[in-house]
Amino acid sequence: MIIKPRCMSKELKIWRAVTSRMNLSVKEITYYSNLEKGFKGEKKFDVWLLSNFPNDGLVLNDLLLEYNNTVFQIDTLLLSSEKIFLFEIKNYEGDYIYDKDRWYTKTKNEIKNPFLQLQRSELLFRQLIQEHRMNLSIEPHLIFINPEFHLYKAPTDLPIIFPTQLNRFKNYLNSSNFTIEDKHSNLANLLVSLHLKESPYTRLPKYNYNHLSKGIICNDCFTITEVKERKVVCNNCGYIEALSTAIFRSVKEFKLLFPERKVTTGSISEWCRSVKSRKIIRLVLSRNYSLKGHGKSACYVDK
Repeated sequence: MIIKPRCMSKELKIWRAVTSRMNLSVKEITYYSNLEKGFKGEKKFDVWLLSNFPNDGLVLNDLLLEYNNTVFQIDTLLLSSEKIFLFEIKNYEGDYIYDKDRWYTKTKNEIKNPFLQLQRSELLFRQLIQEHRMNLSIEPHLIFINPEFHLYKAPTDLPIIFPTQLNRFKNYLNSSNFTIEDKHSNLANLLVSLHLKESPYTRLPKYNYNHLSKGIICNDCFTITEVKERKVVCNNCGYIEALSTAIFRSVKEFKLLFPERKVTTGSISEWCRSVKSRKIIRLVLSRNYSLKGHGKSACYVDK
């Protein structure tokens, strides 16, 4: 049972929107690409977990917690009767080398040791639940979800699950008892209540309204689309979407990027650019938001 579903972070939403509307530096593109790849890997693991354990245990995704003034993040928790499985998910692709507790790409560039991240999360999480008098054992696992990943000289004593081992790992999880009691539900509810909504480690691109291209972004490939009658058509990937749905998405994007700006028929018309009819924009706004004020001071706010 999924107690806390995985949601796209505000950071990734902003990067997606900005990347579609302005040119980024090579460093910024790399950072954004890593965010996208990480999120896709986590979603892929979600599919695997749900398809193999649809009703077993309690699942909590994307937990951002704090203990002793230290913020840490957990990709996925699976609560069983006897223990808590803590998963750190990596979507690495290509060849990597393990050498004396250090991790390298095939081209000898050193990267952060992902196992140290897992150890840190496990330690802080254990201390957190002990403080709340929850004494379930914790079993951490570093999951490599991408089938194109390979680690040379991989140690056998680390809790690493490679793509080729997922089927055997499923059998291992199946041997666990997933009978859920009140203490498990109480712990899950506690963790949800402790979840932080904003990460102190968020890195956002620098952008301003005038430097961003205007138009409706494709919901599939994130390029600017073309409006044809009552539909939005992407000439890049062929994705087609109802115009009203696309406008509503664009309004949410506008509010995300510029929370200080007023949402009006004029501002959304300018933001969407290719939508010629202000009537349909006004209709979308009136259906989804409340009109506040009168005349030039009028704007749409959340209901």
